[in-house]
Amino acid sequence: MRNFERANSIAEFRALARKMLPRMVFDFIDGGSGSEATLLENRTALDRIRLVPSAPIDVSTRTQSVNLFGKSYSMPLIIGPTGLAAITWPKAELLLAAAAGQAGIPYVMSTAASARMEDVASAGSGSKWFQLYPFRDRAITQNILRRADDLGFDVVEITVDNPIPGTRLRDNRNGFSVPFVWTLPKLASVAAHPGWAMKMLKAGAPRMELVSEAFGQQEAPTIAAVLQQQLDPAISWDYIKTLRDLWPRALVVKGMLDPSQVRHAISAGVDGIVISNHGGRQLDGAVSSIEMLPEFVAESGGRLTLLIDSGFRTGTDIAKALAMGAHAVQIGRPTLFASATGGQPAIERALSLLRNELDIAQALMGVRSMSEFTPRMVRL
Repeated sequence: MRNFERANSIAEFRALARKMLPRMVFDFIDGGSGSEATLLENRTALDRIRLVPSAPIDVSTRTQSVNLFGKSYSMPLIIGPTGLAAITWPKAELLLAAAAGQAGIPYVMSTAASARMEDVASAGSGSKWFQLYPFRDRAITQNILRRADDLGFDVVEITVDNPIPGTRLRDNRNGFSVPFVWTLPKLASVAAHPGWAMKMLKAGAPRMELVSEAFGQQEAPTIAAVLQQQLDPAISWDYIKTLRDLWPRALVVKGMLDPSQVRHAISAGVDGIVISNHGGRQLDGAVSSIEMLPEFVAESGGRLTLLIDSGFRTGTDIAKALAMGAHAVQIGRPTLFASATGGQPAIERALSLLRNELDIAQALMGVRSMSEFTPRMVRL
């Protein structure tokens, strides 16, 4: 039995990843900003919500299929954007895209990916979405958007919650940087994880391919330096409208927590939003995404597709979000934990576990299709 086949939940995948990755790599994936209060609250808020099972209802026939932006997917789950995924396993972005295609769900490529746009676009047979960081050099931003169009990405998610990067204390303590800067403690940690070390030695250390290419760099400086130097703190709804005019397909704004911004999103002509606190990696002390979801449902009035991320680890978490009005859930860390333990087969297993957990939840709740989830099925 392969190591990852022993994992029967995302929590178990996380535990395996912790054992298999050097500390600085695991902490980069797992950590949040500041004291990590929001990272913790994401889970606490989801755990506070209780589901209301209903019986007897004939649930002998069930489906998880959903329609997002005019396309049908096998379940209301999206592999969201995660920078430098190849730090977990060589070519991880391509494996994530292929696994998503096998599962019949979308994969969102990050601007900070350790892969070329062309390679991700051609990886697997599934729907590819693209997450766009607006850069100070708007010509570069718009060029990236045009490339996404030329390569056939179906949806673009513009991330708006990081005009400046949050403080990642774990990364600071570990001296995490890309390219790697080696110290004796780091070398000792790597030596204690020879499996990971050999894979990285063979494949080469990951770097932010798109960022390096866009800014003409042979090697990207540290992640913090790239974000501090290049992210655009002047992003506004006026600029979102400009990007709306450039992008011909579905446009999503990612990183919203304030429901009062919904009217601006509608006015700007976007098709959907991702309610998100960046997985607890930006503003420490921010509210959880799930507790804000009902207000976004009320403000949007059915005029926007509502996606949500930050803290989701189980199929019942997904059921809670659907019952509260989300159309689908994005995940980031869960598939990175899986990737670290066994590449694409492990990612596929993690997605299968989530699918099965959601199936159990919907059957016990008396839900035959995703449209049957309603707010009466949860207690806050």
